[in-house]
Amino acid sequence: MAEVTPLRPASSSDSSIELVCPAGTPAALTAAVEAGADAIYFGFRDRTNARNFPGLNFTEKEAGEAVATCRAHGVKPMIAVNTYPDARDDAIWRRAVDVAADLAVDGLIVCDMGLLAYAAKKHPNLRLHLSVQASASNPEAVKFYQEAFGIKRVVLPRVMSVSEIADLTRAVAPVETEVFVFGGLCVMAEGRCALSSYATGLSPNKDGVCSPASHVRYEQEGDVMVSRLGAFTINRFDAGESAGYPTLCKGRFASSARTGHLFEDPTSLDATTILPELKAAGVKALKVEGRQRGKAYVAQVVRSLRAAIDSDSRLADPATRQLMEGQGRTEGAYRRDWR
Repeated sequence: MAEVTPLRPASSSDSSIELVCPAGTPAALTAAVEAGADAIYFGFRDRTNARNFPGLNFTEKEAGEAVATCRAHGVKPMIAVNTYPDARDDAIWRRAVDVAADLAVDGLIVCDMGLLAYAAKKHPNLRLHLSVQASASNPEAVKFYQEAFGIKRVVLPRVMSVSEIADLTRAVAPVETEVFVFGGLCVMAEGRCALSSYATGLSPNKDGVCSPASHVRYEQEGDVMVSRLGAFTINRFDAGESAGYPTLCKGRFASSARTGHLFEDPTSLDATTILPELKAAGVKALKVEGRQRGKAYVAQVVRSLRAAIDSDSRLADPATRQLMEGQGRTEGAYRRDWR
């Protein structure tokens, strides 16, 4: 892995809140380090990873090199083992936990209770973070995971308002809370969504692939571009209209009332404008989604958020808008202005 030089000293970042950034490749990891990440999360090149796509992720050797790069530049390495194992056959998931423990990562991000039990028993010094895939969004759930497995942090689903996050953060202390601040917006029941599984036969929760590219097709029908996922038509785009990626939950559907985006709009989360509110809510970490994104995306987004955090700014960076799905931004459920 290439040598990199941080654009800022590690000690100059705001110690009260962490910027946790994605890396789907060694090049993206280098970009995140250079742009000012406090922590970087990545995964192995197999089904233990919820971004299990061809051409992405890390071999065990590359993971070791990634940890060394992070350590050399004052960045915390974290590994995501955030899918659910097969019944009676969890060997590759246990192997992933063991490798992460051997690498002494700063956080292992896990969702499955059986795997959490294994990690807590075999590697008691391994710091465990509860993945968003566990969908823990109330104090009782978080406290259960803390008491049963000793988790130190919970990654919260993207369906909570800032006030709800603040209430939960106070209730579960000393367990830390981490929230998504930029990237893909998924408001389905994370860890329990079966839409893509229904359409493709491959599970986001077990195989790590939501709307896999192997099942995506774009077909031109006159002036209309049709996007399909498996056997399903997801969207139809008129001439000149931007054709988004065919994710089933963000497709256009026809109902008796109307035709439109009935589950989710094709837009991206950008909570830059409410960073001070999230900080005041007591969250420990701000997470960028995007392990499937390239190094240019990672560099631009991390650099923008680093500047916003360090300056206590609430101004969205216009340069990141072109990186968003449909070039549209939303604060999602954080503000919940529709209530």
